[in-house]
Amino acid sequence: MERAFDKLTDGELLQHYIDGDEAAFREIVGRYKNSLYAFLKQFLNRTDLVEDVFQETFLQLFNSRASFDQSRPLRPWLFTIAANKAKDALRKSQRTSAVPIGAISEAQDMSFDEMLNTLGSDNTEPRDELEKGETAARVNEVIAGMPESLREILVLAYFNKFSYKQMADVLSIPIGTVKSRLHAAVARFAKDWKASIGSNEV
Repeated sequence: MERAFDKLTDGELLQHYIDGDEAAFREIVGRYKNSLYAFLKQFLNRTDLVEDVFQETFLQLFNSRASFDQSRPLRPWLFTIAANKAKDALRKSQRTSAVPIGAISEAQDMSFDEMLNTLGSDNTEPRDELEKGETAARVNEVIAGMPESLREILVLAYFNKFSYKQMADVLSIPIGTVKSRLHAAVARFAKDWKASIGSNEV
């Protein structure tokens, strides 16, 4: 009989899988595949790399299942694997890709905080695409031009809503470094965004 896996915690699911129940692993994949795929798509912005890294991440989870600390949340551990695989893939491809932006409306008139708060939105209506395309492309360019360490912080913080602790786990850096790097990323984005707007003024 099928177990009620949807009522189990991630740790309990992984323990079931370690004990030989493959259906538990399928439940873990089902639980995280959408958010993980979206994360990789934002980070890489290349379909060929996204598919490969997505598969490699779950393969790594499969191979490392016995070493998982069940007292810790699974999601940051899974995203740590994905982030490392993504960075490896980017280095191998020798190119930095832009983070796609969903809905950016009237960006020139928005405050920087409002801009950041809308970065993760993906509610763009089809009729809005042409209006917002130019601004979204500009934001893409700004983020693509940022150093990888700053870009990944923005992706984790504003697209995936990770806490400082979770970002520290994913990136294997102290929380203090997360805070300073995020501050630097926000400052860099603000500076580059302002310069981008200025360079496009006629």
